Amino acid sequence: MAIVKPFKGVRPPKQYVEAVESRPYDVLDSDEARAEAGDNEKSLYHIIKPEINFPVGTSEYDPKVYVSAAEHFQKFQDKGWLVQDTTDNYYLYAQTMKGKTQYGLVVCAAVADYLNGVIKKHELTRKDKEEDRMKHVRVNDANMEPVFFAYPDDPTLDGIIRKYAARPTEYDFIAPVDGFRHQFWVISDADDIAAITKAFAAMPSLYIADGHHRSAAAALVGAEKQKANPHTTGKEEYNYFMAVCFPASQLTILDYNRVVRDLNGMTESEFLEKLSQNFDVQDTGTAIYHPQQLHEFSLYLGGHWYRLNAKPGTYNDQDPIGVLDVDISSRLILDQLLGIKDLRTDKRIDFVGGLRGLEELKRRVDSGEMKMALALYPVTMQQIMDIADSGKIMPPKATWFEPKLRSGLVIHKLS
Repeated sequence: MAIVKPFKGVRPPKQYVEAVESRPYDVLDSDEARAEAGDNEKSLYHIIKPEINFPVGTSEYDPKVYVSAAEHFQKFQDKGWLVQDTTDNYYLYAQTMKGKTQYGLVVCAAVADYLNGVIKKHELTRKDKEEDRMKHVRVNDANMEPVFFAYPDDPTLDGIIRKYAARPTEYDFIAPVDGFRHQFWVISDADDIAAITKAFAAMPSLYIADGHHRSAAAALVGAEKQKANPHTTGKEEYNYFMAVCFPASQLTILDYNRVVRDLNGMTESEFLEKLSQNFDVQDTGTAIYHPQQLHEFSLYLGGHWYRLNAKPGTYNDQDPIGVLDVDISSRLILDQLLGIKDLRTDKRIDFVGGLRGLEELKRRVDSGEMKMALALYPVTMQQIMDIADSGKIMPPKATWFEPKLRSGLVIHKLS
């Protein structure tokens, strides 16, 4: 069973929400955060990207940067830009992208569920990134940003979501940069809160869609606090961390594409010939070509687009990893032909989220920065859940979720 609970959210009054809210810390660099914050002293970037509070060039890992995050978190509360609710609530958060709306319930998930595998992962985490987020959680004594969960569709939760979505919103705005609509409601009714808790308790698993490092950091800090308190009861706030949980059927996963700097010493014709050993290769011309189905890829090379269809026997549809196009392309193209062994560290490869479109792949190749581009058919949420259920880990750079959660709509204090 999945344990969730309501919480007293710390959040901006309505008149401040658009000044406070921001993109997540991990989708932009320090320079971008500095530019977006500008002279807005209410911007959450002062807390989640606190290196912007110092001269350009200051390391985001400098100890004083973490201290500054906590100082600004306190300042935001002192100034009334962030205010804690007086009752335990759940919250409903809706995002609308290109006419499609997805509705997520903001809950506190249990640290124990993360540690015992009820909350399931599909990606590996890096220790350095975990430690960075752990320092941020420790110094603020709060989950400043939620993680992104998926859950199997549930009719009871669907009904509650419809009920609140029909009511006036607490927040409703169009975000800068992405241009997507974000809406927010407070769920304070005791019966609805009980029904939400009960519905999640009937679920065998929750699935991390995005935010593996935030999940790990929040859970590990919670475990630290448990260990440090000999009188812990299990009900303390640090035993939980904040998540936005979406029905799996509503989520949009975009393609996550690859661009490569060279052909590993091969000419274009040699590379295409070697590709034909494992793929049916067809030149589709100069117009952008999108993969149409699983096991079909789109290659941009030398001003032309090629359709690549993986030949039977090059993949295993019975294996949750072997069926993935990201696995096929990593094995048979990036590793076998181009000598790229580690997608996380090799400097010859870069990755482009599908929101930028295949035009961005073409631009980067045509500019001479990259030699070739490879577009993949998007992974499905069912594939992610199958992998997580099997206990396996997806290859790196496999999923790109949009829209991203906005930060600053609600915060969870650990004490």
